[in-house]
This record gives sequence, C-alpha cells and structure tokens, in this order.
Amino acid sequence: MSAAANPEKAAGMARFFKCGPGQYGEGDRFLGLPNPAVRGVVRSCRDAMPEEAFKLLQSPWHEIRLCGLLLLVRCYSGGDESVREAVYRGYLAHTERINNWDLTDLSAPGIVGEHLLNRSRARLYRLAAGSLLWEQRIAMVSTLTFIRHGDFADTLKLAELFLPHRHDLMHKATGWMLREVGKRDRAALTEFLNRHKSAMPRTALRYAIEHYDDAARKEFLSFP
Repeated sequence: MSAAANPEKAAGMARFFKCGPGQYGEGDRFLGLPNPAVRGVVRSCRDAMPEEAFKLLQSPWHEIRLCGLLLLVRCYSGGDESVREAVYRGYLAHTERINNWDLTDLSAPGIVGEHLLNRSRARLYRLAAGSLLWEQRIAMVSTLTFIRHGDFADTLKLAELFLPHRHDLMHKATGWMLREVGKRDRAALTEFLNRHKSAMPRTALRYAIEHYDDAARKEFLSFP
C-alpha cells in the first residue's frame, strides 16, 4: 500500500476528510489510495487473523487503518463466537484509531451492530453519552444493522438523544439513519419528524426527508 502512494491524491483526500488545523480529522495522513484499492488488499489477505488486523490500526496512514477495519469486519463475519467476541471488544478498545466518518461507517454496522443485534443495546448508550465524537457516531451508525432487520427502536431513541448535538457529522449520521428507517416504515419516521422537526438540526432534517416528495419536504421545512 505504501508503494502505491499517490501524493497528489493524498493532498486532496486530506482536504476532503478535513484534516487541517482545528478540523475534525486534524493530523491524519493519507497515502492517496481509493477505496477499491484498499478493498483489493483486504481480498488478498482473507486469511488474516484479528490480531494482525488490530496492528494495522496503529498505523499513521488512514488507508492502512481502513484496511485493518475492513479485515476486522471480515474476521467477525467469518469467525466463531470466540473470534466475534474478541473482534467486538478489541474494536471498542481502539475507538481513538477509528477517527473519521468513513472509518466508522464502513466498520461499525458489521461489528458493533451485528454483535448487539440479539444482545443488550446498553453499550450503544454508553458510547453515545461519551465525549468522543467517533464513539457517538459508532453508536448511531451501528443501528443500521438493526434497521435492516426491521428494528427501529434504538435508532429513534438515539436520534432523539442526539437532537442537541452540535457537530455536523452527527447531524448527518442521525439524518442518514432516520432516512433508512423511513425507507422501511414511512409512518414511523413521519411521526418522529412531526414531534421533533422544530428541534432537529437543519442538516439532519434535510437528510431524513430526502425520499419524501417535494410538497412533503417543503412542509417539514416550513416551521418557523
């Protein structure tokens, strides 16, 4: 991966992922590799063990950490119960290394969401209540797994908890998950929006209502 680095693309990626001083990805470093190239490495390392994947999370390079996370998703999917438990626990022990929105979004549903699908969801609320932005986003996007199984309760509860959140990345994640609920149960989303639209950050609301028709979107956005 290092040998395939593209400095020109790396500079553009650093701007896209907001890695400048004071931005949410401050200090992160990129090789300049597109996601398909990273996924190609993952496919070539299909026999990698979790402990090898966790080593990659220590890399200063964003794409190498992404590679490690995608390997962990693969390990979780194909592992027995002891492997899955180790991947889940190790993942949550390394949240400071899962430090941008693509890293959370491409890994949390396949690890945290899958692990908690038929278990207590209490850990999600501890993540949501913490001070680390990435743990909060992990909590929210992990519910995509539940949504895909027709379970919307925790998505709606977390969305309500995050209504006063001040970061745009959480507004987008919340609106995205609400939109996914609405694709499967329009009535549930409409009821949520009617109760909370005046308190929702505008970005979250716009994301949530993307699949409504023009008239409905205008109605949701027309409150004072």
